[in-house]
Amino acid sequence: MNRRHFLKAGVIAGLGFTDASANRSYHPTPAEVKGPFYPLAGQKDKDFDLTRIGDTNKTASGQHITVIGCVLNANGEPVEEAMVDIWQANAAGKYAHSFDSNPAPVDSNFQGWAIVSSGKRGEFKFKTVYPGAYPASHNWTRPPHIHFKIFKQGYKELITQMYFPNHPLNDIDRLLQAKTLEQQQLMIAEKSIGLPHTYHYQVVIQKA
Repeated sequence: MNRRHFLKAGVIAGLGFTDASANRSYHPTPAEVKGPFYPLAGQKDKDFDLTRIGDTNKTASGQHITVIGCVLNANGEPVEEAMVDIWQANAAGKYAHSFDSNPAPVDSNFQGWAIVSSGKRGEFKFKTVYPGAYPASHNWTRPPHIHFKIFKQGYKELITQMYFPNHPLNDIDRLLQAKTLEQQQLMIAEKSIGLPHTYHYQVVIQKA
């Protein structure tokens, strides 16, 4: 799917997001540590498609996925034009970051970082790869996850992590398991029933 077609397919209301999240509460999304791999240097390409850099035909390795989401306030109302800053490891579990000592290979075709807007309806959508697990220490392997930083004037900045449903490492992850069961549910994306390789994620932020 090229970039133009991806943009044309971005009508989130028609993709079942509301139905998928109908049972979600409007409790604030739990905060999480930023971690050591937030990008230090700017990059020209920070758009919605992390599977390629610039206009090249080469694409990132791994399973390509789509994440469809919304940013809401505590009343369940859309937060317009919030900035959604995301970063993650590649399919091998490697960040393109000088601090990452993981011996897994860097993927030169993976963008790894994006900043997108929630638009007029509080919605966002991006294409990426299913992130790999990686060693945080000799006895701790982090499950696949995507880092989020949400900011909007008049709201508290939120830094959190989105996890993937039914991954076995979720059950032993030190960060995720430090949360209550209710909080964990708010941090785990929902897999789309009707769309392959598509996940839904709801973020609730608080007024400043």
